[in-house]
Amino acid sequence: MKKTRMTTMKMKTTAKTTIKKKSLKTKQRDSSLPAKRVAQSDMKKTETRVEIKPAKGRPMLTWVGKKPLRYATAYPAQLVETFNAHVRASHDSPLQKTWTDWPKDIPQTGLLFHGDNKDVLAYLLANGFRGKVKLIYIDPPFDSGADYVRKVNLRGGASKANFDSEGYALGEQVQYTDIWTNDNYLQFIYERLLLAKELLTEDGSIWLHCDPNRSHYLKVLIDELFGSDQFVNEIIWKRSGSKGLTSSQFPDAHDAILYYSKDRNVHQWQRVRGTYTEEHLEKFRYVEEGTERKYMMDNLQNPNPNRPNLTYDWNGHVRCWRWTRERMREMHDAGKIAYSQNGMPYFKRYLDKLEGPTLTDTWDDISPINSQAIEREGYPTQKPEEVIARVLAAASIQGDVVLDFFLGSGTTAAVAQKLGRRWIGADINKGAIQTTTKRLQGVIQEQVENAKSKTPALPGMEDEETPAPAQLSFSVYRVNDYDLQIQHNETFNLAVEHLGMTRTKTDAFFDGTLGKKLVKIVPFNHPVTPLDLEEVKKELNNRPDEERDIVMVGLGKEVAVAAWLDEWNKLRKQGNIPNKIEVIELRSDPKYGGFFTHESAKAKISFKRGKDNVEITIDDFISPTILERLKQQNKDNPLFQPQINDWRSMVDSVMIDSSYDGKVFNITQADVPEKKNDLVEGKYEVEAKKGATVAVKVTDMLGEEVLVTKQI
Repeated sequence: MKKTRMTTMKMKTTAKTTIKKKSLKTKQRDSSLPAKRVAQSDMKKTETRVEIKPAKGRPMLTWVGKKPLRYATAYPAQLVETFNAHVRASHDSPLQKTWTDWPKDIPQTGLLFHGDNKDVLAYLLANGFRGKVKLIYIDPPFDSGADYVRKVNLRGGASKANFDSEGYALGEQVQYTDIWTNDNYLQFIYERLLLAKELLTEDGSIWLHCDPNRSHYLKVLIDELFGSDQFVNEIIWKRSGSKGLTSSQFPDAHDAILYYSKDRNVHQWQRVRGTYTEEHLEKFRYVEEGTERKYMMDNLQNPNPNRPNLTYDWNGHVRCWRWTRERMREMHDAGKIAYSQNGMPYFKRYLDKLEGPTLTDTWDDISPINSQAIEREGYPTQKPEEVIARVLAAASIQGDVVLDFFLGSGTTAAVAQKLGRRWIGADINKGAIQTTTKRLQGVIQEQVENAKSKTPALPGMEDEETPAPAQLSFSVYRVNDYDLQIQHNETFNLAVEHLGMTRTKTDAFFDGTLGKKLVKIVPFNHPVTPLDLEEVKKELNNRPDEERDIVMVGLGKEVAVAAWLDEWNKLRKQGNIPNKIEVIELRSDPKYGGFFTHESAKAKISFKRGKDNVEITIDDFISPTILERLKQQNKDNPLFQPQINDWRSMVDSVMIDSSYDGKVFNITQADVPEKKNDLVEGKYEVEAKKGATVAVKVTDMLGEEVLVTKQI
């Protein structure tokens, strides 16, 4: 079965680590808590208020609506899925040694959280992670005013049936919306950084990836939270080359990474080296007789010629040299000096001793992810693994805890896994969780295979041992009961298109306009309620000059909404009072209804009991959502409706739990095709005890999951 490959990265670190640490008083644990027990204990917890220390740094940034965060509410987290490579760790393995500081009620695995990261950060603070995170890297929204989407295509053989031979494209799927007013954006980041600071160790650091449009605001904001004296670096990453001339400015070509410590007096940092260019390596063209070592001839003349004590004749050449005459004689006798044809001395700089150039705060040697990159996940704003690897190498060591609460495609977690760090990731988007889960399974499986075959170190780290993984498993949690079945962003985008709305990207409350009317789309996880209408009323009170009528959009509405609307619109029938409000029900409205009649995906699966194993066959799978998308895309060509000849083209992955308890899905076997055009196998064999419940989770290309269970 083909699995996702582990992408390599180019980086070097010096063997010696410059580090000052404060001792941590910790409680020793013998083993990790079983995942199922954690899930049960978590569900018993009630909401908790977490106290947050106020910001005391200077200067202080001011914006409309700025509110200090004195406390945060920590909600319970529900364990929904686990993955374990099922490899038994030896007693002397780092797997057993790095968890003594870990909260006792949390499984000793990587942690992946689905939910609002503010809720996730509060949960971590309330459950023993205060002061436990060594490094935080985040790549938050840039306030770009854009919807970030990923292009979705069907897998493999489906393209053969398409009449234009271009493959089946399912269009774009909104992953997150980066549309803010400036004040809301700053408050959003401010609250999360206040919480994040509480999680850092005293020698920890935070790295915030941003672009030039908001970096100046964010720098002042972090100065306020951490103190301006904790600023370490502003890293400039040249993410692209020239985009050609523009009419009014130089082309944008870089991002910034703001690097702050928790305490500059003790913060952890080690020197990181880059990699030399091929042009530089070609200078090592000489070969030493006897040893066959390659070397280059390096200049021995002193850059400062006014050094009388270093000016002397050597081999017929009077120069100001780098070394004293005694040192020159010593190096000559040791065979470390080579001579040109005219007798000029040069220092032999050996290729096998080359450490790599010292990096500065300008990184122009890492290219962005191109369309052919192995690590590419098709996720918007995905960053190269080498950028994250360099950050982790500079400010953390093996076994440290790394946190990314804007996880996206999971790059930080994947790199942390490869470099032997413990990791915690969070994202509110379901697609991000699914992408990260698949990616991490591939990384861990390859680490297991590499351990068996004793493969060489990662490229760029040949002089060092391959880092041992800190864990070979991870746990997926849901915080504050987020719905994993429907992606709101996806449905929201389709609703805008269905209604013919015009999106308004500068309005923090209303979502757009329909003709001359303002539109507010209510979240699709509940019908329109009087509380939603009261929010609109409150917003209109803050806009006394607003005279446009309002359209509320939802899947349905509560009975009490009709009475509220009658009362509100009664005074507006004469036309002299503005802001009439109407409600469009997408499920039943005569004009717009029929949009959201969601029919769930279905799978037909056979289970056959053997002596010790169970044979599982996926006989058929259908995703009405995918079929409807294809139909809508070809509605102008009814004679050329696409046909799907192989159900596997609609399937992104298959996961199996051979002993499902009805609560937590423990992945015992996974089918994650390595390439985008590969298909899942569809037939599997797993070990299962008699009477156990076997569960099969099938995920389609749009992220919808189907769970089929069978007691064997």
